[in-house]
Amino acid sequence: MEEGESKVTIRQVKEDLREIRYYYAKQKELDGASRTVGASSITEKIERYHTAVRKAPVRLYDLYVALYVHNNTQLAVALDWDYSADYIRKLNNQLCQFLSKELEGGGADGSV
Repeated sequence: MEEGESKVTIRQVKEDLREIRYYYAKQKELDGASRTVGASSITEKIERYHTAVRKAPVRLYDLYVALYVHNNTQLAVALDWDYSADYIRKLNNQLCQFLSKELEGGGADGSV
């Protein structure tokens, strides 16, 4: 790792994804508040994650959108996609690993 880069742990990615999900669940209210108070720093974090996930394999990209942008649960996605909840959990773990590697600047192959 080069100087100035910081390791992004899986734990940090999961915390960030929870925060991103919260933002999208409350997007209308938060966007309204940003006109009064100013934009939250979450928007910068969201942009970093959006940039990283655009490099992911399409299945992980789709999962990110379904879980964190559209605020679905893993069970809802499993039912919608006709997969087991365990498989969606496995894909979510792969997504978190991909994002961890991508956000620390090391890149990831993201094979699914």
